Amino acid sequence: MINRNQALELLHGKMQSVNLRRHCYSVEAVMRALAKYFGQDQEKWGIVGLLHDGDYEETKATPEQHTLKMVGWLKEIGEADAEIIGAILSHNFSHTGQNSPKNKLEWSLYCCDELTGLIVAVALIRPEKKLSLLTVENVLGKWKEKSFAAGVKREQIQECEARLGIPLAEFIQIALSAMQEISSELGL
Repeated sequence: MINRNQALELLHGKMQSVNLRRHCYSVEAVMRALAKYFGQDQEKWGIVGLLHDGDYEETKATPEQHTLKMVGWLKEIGEADAEIIGAILSHNFSHTGQNSPKNKLEWSLYCCDELTGLIVAVALIRPEKKLSLLTVENVLGKWKEKSFAAGVKREQIQECEARLGIPLAEFIQIALSAMQEISSELGL
């Protein structure tokens, strides 16, 4: 299985945007926290989170190719772990029509991906712009404002309840705590 250093090298070789990289670091941290919550392989789940959007810069104009390029790059370097490949592919099922999420790893990625963006958006509107001072209540307060971070698919995040058995507030707390632990890497 690919290790974190190899995954970072791949990500940094394919993604130049600092903000997109920070998004990937956020999802990695949340995926590791969710793996711990479910008693799963934190390294594997973290790699999935780190690489899930690694081909975005090259595929943003062709969303149906998103995740397919990343899987191709992984295979080129010898990665054959079916869980990693499957989870990354499941991330873009809405565009490809294939590989819909089917297990906790894949549903965790599906649910937390959008949440990391919402958490960052809430942090950025606060005067201190610091994740360390953010609370679940702050995030939930903005959750109800549909015009705030309007592009965030709240229904995707809310699947955490049905698909993962985690109440929304607890899911936000898991994600927020994970992101707070790497706030310096996120510039927040």
